[in-house]
Amino acid sequence: MANIKSQKKRILTNAKATERNKAVRSELRSRVKRVTQTAGTPENAEALRLAVKRLDMAAAKRTIHPNQAARRKSRLMRKLNAAG
Repeated sequence: MANIKSQKKRILTNAKATERNKAVRSELRSRVKRVTQTAGTPENAEALRLAVKRLDMAAAKRTIHPNQAARRKSRLMRKLNAAG
């Protein structure tokens, strides 16, 4: 365990950020999965819009790298275009 006061605070702050980031990444996976499951149905457009929005928000908050968000959006679009 750290002895320095500022390091003790950083440990707590990092733990909170880790939990928050974990929740965001989990939601990203859920949103992308929902898009692939609803391919070819009317609610697919809404699911895609929400997935892209969440990817952009995660990139803006630097939870994921902006290039990763762009790559994942691109792959999602290519998968949907190939399916339908």
